Amino acid sequence: MGEFIDKAKGTADEVIGKAKVAIGEKTHDAELVAKGLAQEAKGHAEKIIGSAKGVLGDKL
Repeated sequence: MGEFIDKAKGTADEVIGKAKVAIGEKTHDAELVAKGLAQEAKGHAEKIIGSAKGVLGDKL
């Protein structure tokens, strides 16, 4: 079950991160762009962890 939760959180973080980057670029807010990129990376990592849990059977 944790596999799907991690993947869902990862997808949400990636989408929110991309939105922050887009807004930051439009408003020339470098801090918001940086936060968005960090959140995208976090989302990507969560998705990888979710995939690993799927393979290992939630033992992570």
